[in-house]
Amino acid sequence: MTRAAKLTTVAEFPAGCLLENIVVRPDGSILVTEFLHMQVWHLPRQSGPMRVAPTLVHTFDQLASGIVEVDSDIFYVSTTNGLTTGESYLHRLDLRDWNPGAEASVETVLAWEGVISGLNGSCLLAPGTVLLADSLGGLIWQVDLSRGGAAPTRRVWLADETMEQDPNSTMVPPQPGVNGVRYAVGTSHVYYTSTSKGLFMRVAVDQASGEPAGRPEVIAKGIMGDDFCLDEAGGAAYVTTHRENTIARVPMRPGADRDVQIVAGDPFDELLAGPSSCAWGRDRGDVGRVAYLTTDGGLVAPHDGVVRPARVLRVELAEAAVT
Repeated sequence: MTRAAKLTTVAEFPAGCLLENIVVRPDGSILVTEFLHMQVWHLPRQSGPMRVAPTLVHTFDQLASGIVEVDSDIFYVSTTNGLTTGESYLHRLDLRDWNPGAEASVETVLAWEGVISGLNGSCLLAPGTVLLADSLGGLIWQVDLSRGGAAPTRRVWLADETMEQDPNSTMVPPQPGVNGVRYAVGTSHVYYTSTSKGLFMRVAVDQASGEPAGRPEVIAKGIMGDDFCLDEAGGAAYVTTHRENTIARVPMRPGADRDVQIVAGDPFDELLAGPSSCAWGRDRGDVGRVAYLTTDGGLVAPHDGVVRPARVLRVELAEAAVT
């Protein structure tokens, strides 16, 4: 049975905005990065059918991409000049004592100066350890955050040809290589999308060392995935296909091509124009059932030539699907 999805608009941004990544805070409010305007926005918890009003949290000096929560209300935001000069940065965003409209506590903690990089999706691998997808470098970085006052350090966690941009692609703009990245705690695998190569991948993780264990495995081909969220209990990933305007349900096992299901966006739904990132809600029972998702309104690949408003959506999944 195909799993249908109900889409509801939580907040709307003007056409021309590129909402990139999203996290849901412990209180149910939402943070989203806006790539082109270099911003982080806050959305209060939606308590009814009415849309909420976004509040600007911070504006950076570079394009804003990934965001990951490493402790309660402490986030790390990655920014990049990957489209121009190529350096990237990691910033600590502390919202523990923050109220909407107030100045946020932001500190730049790490720089990729002298390294051509395009930081994108990110996830927590272990307490104090973050993985960052580098869409231009074709690799995943590991960042060990500061402990006892020491500065964060970075190193390459894994580089693989599946993470590289496709040199033969004629798409405009050029599509990212490795894009979204998530860690499945229950099975000790890191999953990632490689957009330009149309791949959804995973690699095993050694639980003792946190290092990659073996070669990456192909989960599915032919999916121009951007980001995704994992339902480990249900054995499936829900992948946003940015240019294809859909959400795909993909079983979390190698060779799942034939079992990929489109749960939203076929036929085209203008609410889902340009879906980019998604995250499960934080209420009990939300994982596998309720997610929140960002779009760019089709800015990168306009459907029928029309760029629509960018949106944050609530996605409610219905009947359980067959894996």
